[in-house]
Amino acid sequence: MTLNYNRLISKKRAVVSAINLVDGGTFKILLDCLSAAETALGPEWEVVALVHKKNLISGSYVRCIEFPYVKLSWLSRLYVEWIVFNKLSKELKPDLWFSLHDITPRIEAKRQALYAQNPAPFYRISLREAWIEPRFALFTALYRYLYGAFIHRNNFVVVQQCWLRDAFLKLFGKLNVIVAHPIIEQSCRETALPILTEQKKIVFLYPAFARVFKNFEVLCAAVRALPSAVTLAELIEVRLTIDGTESRYARTLIRQYGETPGLNFIGQQSREAIDKHYAECDVLVFPSKLETWGLPISEAKALGKPLLVADMPYARETVGNYNKVLFIDPNDPEKWTNKFMDILNGRIHYAGNTFQAPDHPYASNWNELWQLLTNGL
Repeated sequence: MTLNYNRLISKKRAVVSAINLVDGGTFKILLDCLSAAETALGPEWEVVALVHKKNLISGSYVRCIEFPYVKLSWLSRLYVEWIVFNKLSKELKPDLWFSLHDITPRIEAKRQALYAQNPAPFYRISLREAWIEPRFALFTALYRYLYGAFIHRNNFVVVQQCWLRDAFLKLFGKLNVIVAHPIIEQSCRETALPILTEQKKIVFLYPAFARVFKNFEVLCAAVRALPSAVTLAELIEVRLTIDGTESRYARTLIRQYGETPGLNFIGQQSREAIDKHYAECDVLVFPSKLETWGLPISEAKALGKPLLVADMPYARETVGNYNKVLFIDPNDPEKWTNKFMDILNGRIHYAGNTFQAPDHPYASNWNELWQLLTNGL
């Protein structure tokens, strides 16, 4: 059945394509994007969202078209992106077509933009990681070709950090790449570490999915190396959001470290549950080797939590201006062990971090990004 979306008189139209986003941080990107569109674009624009299921999106501002079959396979996804959307774009006649999930569609629009959320093509996977998670290894090899297909059709490519802009320009040549931070800078409330008593243990939290680049093993090895581990189990708890059911990688970690005192494998958590863990934890740890942003860093920072994070470019940009942070080599468990001990002994000294805004084009929030994308339309 042909969809009849005749343009309202004098209204411009923005299409936001997000047919592959259903949960997690990437889905939050969609919600934030649509929420900001209402404020940034105003009543003179109509926003059409292309989604997996209509019931994922609430609110009267956005008109939704669903594609429930798109996640059946990669072939289904590419068929929709390169065939179905071409026909749909001719019906919708958008002023702006904004794709939020990495693949450039073959469409007709006055202006086209791609939001690149997946950093996998720029990760150097080790042989061990490829053996543990072969699907991710294949993904890293093939995804750069999916990124590259038709990428120069875009008027803008949007990434979340400077290192990703540099990576895209190096790999694909001349592109108009906008760095757009997905988090609005917030004032952070101050919290202090607890005074260690016989009744109080210090809780470290690492909320992440069970993927090899998340680097859970550096924390596991660091806790195992703590002196007198059984005694220290009463003083330290490192909560990890895996339980061994998620993947071969998770099963390997549970086999190696499942009985290690001080480690608490709590499994994946609902949004409400993870908010409770944020409130209960004393320190956020984040040793991931690969991120487009690293949302838990921003969430913990907003709560004023101390941060122990990987010494990586993404982490420094995500942390921004913040005093209570230490950057640690993600490949050195001994350094993580030492910092755990420093916190337990009350002698931790945070180095802090300062943030310098990226070169233009740059958007510090979603409203600014919408203005850049629609300027002149």
